[in-house]
Amino acid sequence: MLSAIEIEKITHELQHVPVKKAACIEALKIVQQQRRWVSDESVADIAQILEMSAAEVDSVATFYNLIFRRPVGRHVILLCDSISCYVMGYTKILDRLTSLLNIRYGQTTPDERFTLLPNACLGTCDHAPALMIDEDLYRDITEQDVESILDRYP
Repeated sequence: MLSAIEIEKITHELQHVPVKKAACIEALKIVQQQRRWVSDESVADIAQILEMSAAEVDSVATFYNLIFRRPVGRHVILLCDSISCYVMGYTKILDRLTSLLNIRYGQTTPDERFTLLPNACLGTCDHAPALMIDEDLYRDITEQDVESILDRYP
């Protein structure tokens, strides 16, 4: 069940769109900001508010790789695995992350601090390799940078 705050924020977004369906992505982002991910129950509640089917909302949610349909950690690490990052040493960064965090892609640390996910492109090929934690982009990183970067996220 959506909270009163979530419903209020979604309702506010409806004032800015010509049809309710157009607020789908914003509604998903609102729920995710509050809960870190979007459950099946939340999808159903959003669908009801937007007068869509749950399947329609789910199709939007699963299309966008930054809407999380499973629980994630407090901080999500997106490691770019594009060809540019690969050529510039992305595997060393991945190895260092998996060693420090003791997780693989798609997993969350036991303390729920980090979730590690691949990302096809962070749009910074000229500064590869790159990773993003939450909304912070790190470019030209080396394996030696990884631990100090992680330390910034309690």
